[in-house]
Amino acid sequence: MVDFFQTLLDLLRDPYNGLIGLIAKYDTFIYVILFLIVFAETGLVFAPLLPGDSLLFAAGAIAAADNAPLNINTLIVLLFCAVFLGDNTNYFVGKFLGAKVYEQNYKLFKREYLDKTNQFYEKHGGKTVIMARFVPIVRTFAPFVAGVGAMKYPRFIFNSILGSILWINVCLWAGYFFGNIPWVKANFEKVVLLIIFVSVLPIIIGIIKAKFKKEDA
Repeated sequence: MVDFFQTLLDLLRDPYNGLIGLIAKYDTFIYVILFLIVFAETGLVFAPLLPGDSLLFAAGAIAAADNAPLNINTLIVLLFCAVFLGDNTNYFVGKFLGAKVYEQNYKLFKREYLDKTNQFYEKHGGKTVIMARFVPIVRTFAPFVAGVGAMKYPRFIFNSILGSILWINVCLWAGYFFGNIPWVKANFEKVVLLIIFVSVLPIIIGIIKAKFKKEDA
């Protein structure tokens, strides 16, 4: 169990070298590990802090290297399946159990995350499912809140598929084409922080706007 949490911390802190270490240890089984991480971040509402954007960027960078242990096309298909299954799991958990869970405020399932996701829905409607895919934490709760709310499944799954295709391709191909540039490799941790910052920027902007609206009111 200690090794498990240490592995997650390594991936959060340094996804590139963390992945390299896992590949050296598990070889092709790394595909299963990547699938499970992406599925959990997308499909399990108590796992919003798992690495997402940075992990895909790192995987894309590794896939572009000489004698790469990862194949970019396999990653695209595999991780799309992980996101698709995760979104569906999250949506139907929200649909059948969400009303009861929403009334509570568990340590691993914070009400504030749901409230922030609800604000996204109120502002952007169905596009929230697409936009949330690029925002850590919110993307974990968006399918759940869609299931709790009145969003019809066909509308949800259409936006989910479109958002998943965009997210996976943007992150993987960005890593594939830019991850092995010498400056990027030498400053990978800074690049990861930049990716995280860009990902949460919509939330920061939303908080600032909400604060100014309150002050004006």
